[in-house]
This record gives sequence, structure tokens and C-alpha cells, in this order.
Amino acid sequence: MTQPPYIIVEFYGIPRQRADRTELTVQARTVGELLLAVERTCPALTLLDADGRIVPHIRLSLDGQRFLTDPREELTPGGRVLILSADAGG
Repeated sequence: MTQPPYIIVEFYGIPRQRADRTELTVQARTVGELLLAVERTCPALTLLDADGRIVPHIRLSLDGQRFLTDPREELTPGGRVLILSADAGG
């Protein structure tokens, strides 16, 4: 089996404050794997609920082009996932 692709994660708003960083590179095949890797590295962030769904107070954008909503969606190498606050003023 090949290694999972490297994905760059960018943090904005409240997620940036809680992650205490602007960017992180992780290896993940799916959105869910990416979020678990981010949670391990940035324990102040909660990105998935107990059922493995993306929590409602964040939004994920792939390359700033479209929003991600399915944790099972596969990612491509070199992509950028933006983690944004869904709250007003983000």
C-alpha cells in the first residue's frame, strides 16, 4: 500500500487561535483521516463528533474552491484544506 498523500492544512479565525499555528502538513487519504491527524497535533481543536461527522461550528474548503462535507471523501496529493470558523466574524 502506498503512503497517504501530503495535504497542507491552513487555519483561519477561531481554529487558528486554537491550533496556535497558521498551517500544518499532514498525511491523509480522506477528509476524516486529515481531521483526526489535525486533532492529534492540535488537541485544542475538536473537528469530528463522536459519530465521525464534521462538527457544525467549522467549515472545510478544498483549495478555496469548494466546501468539504463528507469525512469519507478522498484527498489528492498537494491539496490545501482550509479550516474556517462557521461563526459570524470567523
